[in-house]
Amino acid sequence: METIRQLIDLVLHLDKHLVDLVSHYGLWTYAILFLIIFCETGLVVTPFLPGDSLLFAIGALAARGALDVGWISMALIVAAILGDTLNYWIGRKIGPRVFTSVTSRWLNREHLRRTHEFYEKYGGKTIIIARFIPIIRTFAPFVAGIGEMAYARFIIYNVAGGVVWILLFVIAGFFFGNIPVVRRNFTLVIIAIIFVSVLPGLIEYYRARKSRT
Repeated sequence: METIRQLIDLVLHLDKHLVDLVSHYGLWTYAILFLIIFCETGLVVTPFLPGDSLLFAIGALAARGALDVGWISMALIVAAILGDTLNYWIGRKIGPRVFTSVTSRWLNREHLRRTHEFYEKYGGKTIIIARFIPIIRTFAPFVAGIGEMAYARFIIYNVAGGVVWILLFVIAGFFFGNIPVVRRNFTLVIIAIIFVSVLPGLIEYYRARKSRT
């Protein structure tokens, strides 16, 4: 319970935590943020890590001069692409056994099922669309590997999605994150970003439930 509370605090007060991170670790902050995005996209056991909200907060912090917006954007784009690539190959090598097992200690089969349904509807574009949907973002490349999507095709969607996802949120944070009204209500803005991010998934879930009744 305490871990969940700490995670919620981290997500809702990203601006303050990032300032502390930069003040304590300096240039190592780039490596830490790289690792967070890499794990959030590359490991199916860490879908809970902040994504969209973190990128927006990073952009806002870069606008204050604490981070270089160009270098951090490039670092996070590489992290996102490498993360999805790792996830794809994990899915390709061990995914079929996990997907067909009745129980799995580490993976939520409901998340796998929902991601598979996304593929049924959107095909390869799922890799790009999923970048903007928490949970689905982490599982999409894994399921692509399970389905043995051709890697040459996967990497095109992977790179396109990674570049657009990172730049959209970092640049949005850079230009809008320090507007006085946004800065005064930063927690509410983060909540709004999270809500908008999960909204497509909620709509799909509602439609799926409705179609089964």
